[in-house]
Amino acid sequence: MTWVTAVARLRARREPGVLVTVATVRGHAPRDAGAKLVVGRTGTWGSIGGGNVEAVAIDRAREMIDAAKAEPELIDFALNDKVTNRHGVQCCGGTVSVLLEPLPVVRAVAIFGVGHVGLELARILARQDLDLHLIDSRSDILTEERLAVLADAVSQVHVHHTPLLPEEVLEELPPGTHVLIMTHDHAEDAALCDAALRTPGLGSVGLIGSAAKWVRFRRRLLTEGGHDEAAVDRIKTPIGLADVTGKEPATIAVSVAADLLRTFEAEGGH
Repeated sequence: MTWVTAVARLRARREPGVLVTVATVRGHAPRDAGAKLVVGRTGTWGSIGGGNVEAVAIDRAREMIDAAKAEPELIDFALNDKVTNRHGVQCCGGTVSVLLEPLPVVRAVAIFGVGHVGLELARILARQDLDLHLIDSRSDILTEERLAVLADAVSQVHVHHTPLLPEEVLEELPPGTHVLIMTHDHAEDAALCDAALRTPGLGSVGLIGSAAKWVRFRRRLLTEGGHDEAAVDRIKTPIGLADVTGKEPATIAVSVAADLLRTFEAEGGH
């Protein structure tokens, strides 16, 4: 398996890892600069030459994974028999620098409702390195032609057409997914709010709409839904930055995206 495939597999499995690269070589060494090794919690793919260098790199990579460390590290090795090593002697005679780059689990965002605001928001979030889920009950909203504006996305875009029960997608989302509810139908929004509160492991939950809309929703969630106040208060509404008051779809989308990125920053890490 190539290192590129290994990185893609970790991402698909939503598992953290570390990409280890031989950055520089002086003199003799087991592998040339550019050799790569991918380290996961339990497996490794590729090689930077074996021996002490590789073993130490793997040990440190797994320490970085356990600590959720986001910053890369550079480790220098002298390959001679005068150096005390943790995993045996390597006496090739050269020196090696090894770069360890964390591969964190990417964030995931789900937009329920890809109307005017939803599509503008998708265009912005698609420029971020994340898993972006687009869900709508209307097939004409999710046509290839309409979503062609996302063709150059940095994110991994997943499209879900759910004509009957869009809330069922909630159970399919990766753990920690941030949910934004902005469908064309208030009844659909209400069902999604109720289902989101019943779905364990989600990230933040945001609802677009007015204060009057939220008063009605909140009452129903507390009474008919049977949720307690602490649970209902998990839903953030209105979404977006309070001091951005424009009502154009693109303006609202910028505001919501900025607010979500601020949430990411508050979480820390990646």
